[in-house]
Amino acid sequence: MMGWKSIPPGMVILEPGSALKFKTGSWRAFKPRWIEENCIQCLLCWLYCPDNAVKVKDGKRMDFDYDYCKGCGICARECPGKKGNKAIVMEEEVK
Repeated sequence: MMGWKSIPPGMVILEPGSALKFKTGSWRAFKPRWIEENCIQCLLCWLYCPDNAVKVKDGKRMDFDYDYCKGCGICARECPGKKGNKAIVMEEEVK
């Protein structure tokens, strides 16, 4: 009988910061949609995103990088929006 020491490691990320090498956005059930006119540029979505899927350029929020977004919805939950209208809403992923 084989023990755990004789099994070769698999699916192990050995390099720190290497998650950008693995595009993981293809398995989500929901995806965020950005409504730019409701955005106050607070960048809370960028701050709370666990997958670095919210892109920022020159201090302004840009669209999502769906290659890495897993559809967790944290960005939509944290978004204060403008006058009660969220700038991020979750929609069902259609493939």
